[in-house]
Amino acid sequence: MDLIRNFCIIAHIDHGKSTLADRLIQSCGAVPDREFRDQILDSMDIERERGITIKSNTVTLIYEALDGNRYTLNLIDTPGHVDFSHEVRRSLMSCDGALLLVDASQGVEAQTVANLYLAMEYDLELVPVIYKIDLPSADVERAREEISEDLGLDPYEAVLCSAKQGIGIEDVLEAVVHKLPPPTGDPEAKLQALIFDAQYDAYRGVVMICRVKDGRLRPGQRIRLMHSDKEFDIEEVGQLQLRRVETDELAAGAVGYVIAGIKTVRDIAIGDTITEAQNPASEPLPGYKEAKPVVFSSIYPMSTDDYEDLATALDKLSLNDAALTYEKDSSAALGFGFRCGFLGLLHLDVVQERLKREYGLSLILSAPSVRYEITLQSGEEIAVDNPSLYPDPSQIESATEPYIKASIMMPERYIGVVMELCREKRGLNTTFN
Repeated sequence: MDLIRNFCIIAHIDHGKSTLADRLIQSCGAVPDREFRDQILDSMDIERERGITIKSNTVTLIYEALDGNRYTLNLIDTPGHVDFSHEVRRSLMSCDGALLLVDASQGVEAQTVANLYLAMEYDLELVPVIYKIDLPSADVERAREEISEDLGLDPYEAVLCSAKQGIGIEDVLEAVVHKLPPPTGDPEAKLQALIFDAQYDAYRGVVMICRVKDGRLRPGQRIRLMHSDKEFDIEEVGQLQLRRVETDELAAGAVGYVIAGIKTVRDIAIGDTITEAQNPASEPLPGYKEAKPVVFSSIYPMSTDDYEDLATALDKLSLNDAALTYEKDSSAALGFGFRCGFLGLLHLDVVQERLKREYGLSLILSAPSVRYEITLQSGEEIAVDNPSLYPDPSQIESATEPYIKASIMMPERYIGVVMELCREKRGLNTTFN
């Protein structure tokens, strides 16, 4: 276990996480040059077209360090956009450390800070990486100052790197093996493995991506999913090396996949704990939080004959995107559909696009709305996210809507303009209260 490192790359949007992951994969020789392509971990067409990461992706790399040891590096490339923060949260749960990228030309930005707090919540070791140092506008010293002042990390621990020019990639890998801790756990203890992602394979059923905390996973073993209390026999385990590579076992500290002949998507929940059926662990692994949707929209098939196909597609998509929530809905004009919850408008747009492309569905979406909490004259409290369910105004005692409490950091010269913008959007300045 001393030769294993489980880590992810976190940063603001477009700070180059996927490019750095590409260079690390190339540097470790995980893919032949003739098979290499940019954004190699971004497997969806929509990710390549938009130049964003939507799904966290895992890859196992073998790295020969300067100290002569061969290390197994389990790298998870994460999204940067706030709408996919649930992906980042699940990735962090399965890691022991993280590389925190700071763009040398742009400095520390909003999601840099947000992802730092997420990593601290899971008590991860962090290595700051000052990135894009080859740009003409790069200011390394200013980036160091911001790392110290805004993030509270040691600026002189930061690794300098440019993935585009291939500068400092070896330094990043050395920092991963020497500054990030190895996983903890006991291979001989009772089995506990966290399911942090899953895929659906038309031939093999559900493929669970998991991090083994204690114990071992082997083919032929009878396992139990602790939340759903369902039992299955493991058919295959292995590592993810850009494709599935079968191994004899996954021991404590390892990250890999498990195939157990699970044909029904509803039998598995992301965040569940795998244990042994005969000798189960006393309790599931802690720390998993359900996603909290903030934007709601109804999805209806263009043709009523496609309703069952839409239901199946949402089942499979929710396995791959644990932040998506949905329930049955109906409309007098549009027939049967589903009321879906998303983490933001980009999340909604991506889900709609994936349903069209991956499942060939033609869809109608209602205008997105948020959830209101309403107290009726009778004293009853209800939550309404669908305009058609809004009660008669004469029955309403009070209604509340979601709001955020935000701290805005900006240069002095923008204060007037930003305060005006906040006023236009019904913002209240609480600085002086």
